[in-house]
Amino acid sequence: MKFSRFTIAVYVTLVFASGAVLGAFGHRLYTVSAVSANTRRNPEEFRKRYISEMQTRLSLNQTQLVQLNSILDETRSRFKEAHARMDPELDRIRAEQQKKVRDILQGAQQVEYDRMRQERDERMRREGRPPGPGL
Repeated sequence: MKFSRFTIAVYVTLVFASGAVLGAFGHRLYTVSAVSANTRRNPEEFRKRYISEMQTRLSLNQTQLVQLNSILDETRSRFKEAHARMDPELDRIRAEQQKKVRDILQGAQQVEYDRMRQERDERMRREGRPPGPGL
């Protein structure tokens, strides 16, 4: 059985294309990572990222950084107490933290902090989650 050049070219192209598709599919399977909805966020990682973002975006000086850490420590202990008592005052504690953070900032920093808050609230709204402590 003799094949024409065109038929051979079609077969070679099909073999090459199927290899490329199979390779892409295999690569996708190999590199995809498992996502678990039940993973809990590490509070220390969240705090480090939060402080890092605050330093970067707000250009905090050393005094402000110490005050921010103090505010976060106080808020964490109040949240733990409120959770232990099943206290519905978590929103009030969160609002007080935000006010204290805003009070240690200066003019331009306050504007940027407000922008960060709006971005976070929008992100939380899109994800369908209630706002949490922090930013």
